[in-house]
Amino acid sequence: MRLTRTKQVVCSLLLVTSLLAGCGKESAAPAPASGTPGTEAKVSGGEFIFGLASEPTVLDPGVEPSAAGYRVFRQIFDSLVVETADHSFKPWLATSWEISPDAKQFTFHLRKDVKFHDGTPFNGEAVKFNFDRIVDPKTKSRFAVSLIGPYDSSEVIDEYTIRVNFKQPHAPFMEALSQAFLGMASPTAVKKFGDKFGQNPVGTGPFVFEKWIQKSEIALNKNPDYNWAPETAGHTGAAYLDKLIYRIIPEDSTRVGSVQSGQIAAAETIPPQNIVAFKNDSNIQMLEAQSPGSPYTLMLNTTKQPWDDVKVRTAVMLAIDMDTIVKTLYMGTYQRAWGPLTPSTAGYDPKVENSWKPDTAKANQLLDEAGWTERDANGTRMKNGQPLVMNYLIGTPNREKRHDIGTMMQQQLKQIGISVKIDLQATNAVVSAIMNGQYDMTGTSLVQGDPDVLRSIYHSINTPTPQKFAFNLGHLENPEIDQLLMDGLKSTDLKVRSDIYAKVQEYLIENALTLPTYVFPYTVAAQKEFTGIQFDSRAYPLFYDVAKTQ
Repeated sequence: MRLTRTKQVVCSLLLVTSLLAGCGKESAAPAPASGTPGTEAKVSGGEFIFGLASEPTVLDPGVEPSAAGYRVFRQIFDSLVVETADHSFKPWLATSWEISPDAKQFTFHLRKDVKFHDGTPFNGEAVKFNFDRIVDPKTKSRFAVSLIGPYDSSEVIDEYTIRVNFKQPHAPFMEALSQAFLGMASPTAVKKFGDKFGQNPVGTGPFVFEKWIQKSEIALNKNPDYNWAPETAGHTGAAYLDKLIYRIIPEDSTRVGSVQSGQIAAAETIPPQNIVAFKNDSNIQMLEAQSPGSPYTLMLNTTKQPWDDVKVRTAVMLAIDMDTIVKTLYMGTYQRAWGPLTPSTAGYDPKVENSWKPDTAKANQLLDEAGWTERDANGTRMKNGQPLVMNYLIGTPNREKRHDIGTMMQQQLKQIGISVKIDLQATNAVVSAIMNGQYDMTGTSLVQGDPDVLRSIYHSINTPTPQKFAFNLGHLENPEIDQLLMDGLKSTDLKVRSDIYAKVQEYLIENALTLPTYVFPYTVAAQKEFTGIQFDSRAYPLFYDVAKTQ
């Protein structure tokens, strides 16, 4: 992309911001799988069956917040820009752009040859429609609305030029814009299907939605007209595959066995005990990408007693031996998390590492100081006749052994007199419980390359309510933290932003407002006859380049 001098200056400023998506010990840059793109002769046509560990609730990127949804709708919806391996941004549906020095205005020049799957032209009006829809409360966006941040308006300058205006500086917008959660949906289809759009998704991507058989499979077909892949792709034109099928296989053993037997081409989220075996299997290729953003994190609901007491929260933190949990459950294949950001995320504060260790004696002392000095017949602490019981809310199935985390935590907390009840619920029930605050502890992780992910999880505006799902599961409401998180949006200076986010991370750990657990390595086992599986900058799989080899 050729840049005018103005664009060069702006993009130089932006590069500082984009680097924030890639600082740290491990890069989460787009990662090609073996043979991608390679010299092997590729066979066009055929189908590729991919085993999903969990099922999306909807396939609407403006609404759905889950990783399961992203893995499907990334193939259906394109973005305005793509993040590259060096964490800069390249054209996709936008051909070029300018950014104001104060990071409050982003002007995009769009491709003129793109159409949605239903024939609707892609243009400035379509982009405006998508952004306006995300911030509309009626949409009930669960995550995209946090990515778009302090959005004010979109101006259609001409048919293929649009300016996006923010009420406040929003430096992370380019990184957010490259995510599928801000992918472009057909305005015609959204109006036609209304709240059923999530079951009838229509985008501009390389694959077109065909059908969704609940709890069974989601089928996509090749978009024969696709000719606008970003330069990070391995080829141009339509996808090699005729059909991409996502098979819903929650049970680990069934999903693994399906790959081993050749019933499916590939599967995700391979259990630790199978990773080593697959690496030694001549018929299987093991692929892995490290996820940036927030690690899987346990959070206590601070609106409920006694979790509003920092002494009780700290006692919980000191009683949990996270090293033992992670090493036991993941057999050395997962990295233990220390802070609210993963090490591969920009702004990660290494000072949080080893900043606490298990200390049962100190935990007992803190609970005594908090007044939980009585015990019932089972050894559970009591105060004013009330037992110290924690309700741990977790979804089914046992994704990434999160049920097992609860079981081990249950045994560890019992040693200091806290009784843990593991509340297993289906996904929709978990969402409802979170919106209504019906839990003491639950967990979450969010994939994002920019440290602004902290705003999604710890800013008071992102606290869940009965009317709104959001990710501030601890219900933290701290004006100082809110202000720091907003200050992080203003600067394009790496050091300034890192210093701001370090203060946030250290405060969260010091006040036991976050219990980091593990850093998720996204793993895929695939038949070796297929080549071309890639991962985007957030470790999500891409199937545009997938093909059988001769």
